Amino acid sequence: MTLKLKICGVSDFNTLEYIVNHKYPPHFIGFIVNYPKSKRYINTKKLKRLFNINKKKSLYVAVLVNPEKKILEEIKDLPFDYYQIYNCDADKIQSIKKTYKKKIIVALTIENYQDVQNYELYKNVSDIYLFDSKGYEKSMSFDHDLLRNIQFNKDVMLAGNIQINDDLEKYKEIADIIDISGGLETSGLKDISKIEIFLNRLKNLNNDT
Repeated sequence: MTLKLKICGVSDFNTLEYIVNHKYPPHFIGFIVNYPKSKRYINTKKLKRLFNINKKKSLYVAVLVNPEKKILEEIKDLPFDYYQIYNCDADKIQSIKKTYKKKIIVALTIENYQDVQNYELYKNVSDIYLFDSKGYEKSMSFDHDLLRNIQFNKDVMLAGNIQINDDLEKYKEIADIIDISGGLETSGLKDISKIEIFLNRLKNLNNDT
């Protein structure tokens, strides 16, 4: 099985141009669309300029925290393939999915095993389950082993303070996709040298299996 990658929190032209043109580009690229508390937040006006760059093979993900209609209308014509949604009930997500015709990544924030079990509430609306920490804009960890031995009915994306030197084999045992953001940064900014290292590590991992 190939372990896929999402690089999240991209907010500048140089980083986006580098990763979409990389010989091993990530499967997903995430943009923080409506959460100004995050240092990686990017407003709609800048997003539109950023998206003049050809996305090529990568899929674009709008990261949204309990989005209201105003922001959904603002981004509806942008080239997003997925909406990654935090802090919404299944009914609201179903309405968003139906209205805007986007695939959905339901983001679940995890502290204990019961939090993991909440994925069952979203079986009918989610295309991918994302399991993240409670930190939101902070790079916090949770016990990834809480996901072991659960038979999910969708692909699983794993976040929560993933770093470039982590054991990728371990992640491959419990997830289909890993989601990294802060681990590819230096002093709060995406670091091209770290991105290069990580993309090559992932490629080597997938070549070995």
